[in-house]
Amino acid sequence: MRPYELIYILDPALTEEQLSEQVQRFAQAARDQGAEVDEPKRWPKRRLAYRIKGKAEGFYVVMTLRATPAAMAELTRVLKLAEQVVRHMVVALEQPKAPAPVPAQGEGASVQ
Repeated sequence: MRPYELIYILDPALTEEQLSEQVQRFAQAARDQGAEVDEPKRWPKRRLAYRIKGKAEGFYVVMTLRATPAAMAELTRVLKLAEQVVRHMVVALEQPKAPAPVPAQGEGASVQ
């Protein structure tokens, strides 16, 4: 599994209850695909840089998760089909690199 960051914008006409329901729905959809999901972070309603689907505002949600590429493909499909999602973006984060092993004394390095 690799780390991802998912950002999506929800319709500004949603009520607080509907907003919470949608955020939990997408987090659960990721978990159903075997992803490890951190708690989604909701931002307050923000003005968009330009109109998207006729909307000038939206609720941003940022979710970090670890998932397989197949799980992310399914989650992306779910987001595309959801009418409440104005826009979404998935970013594959760099995996932390393991430190290079230090050769033991006498292995491969000559000491002078």
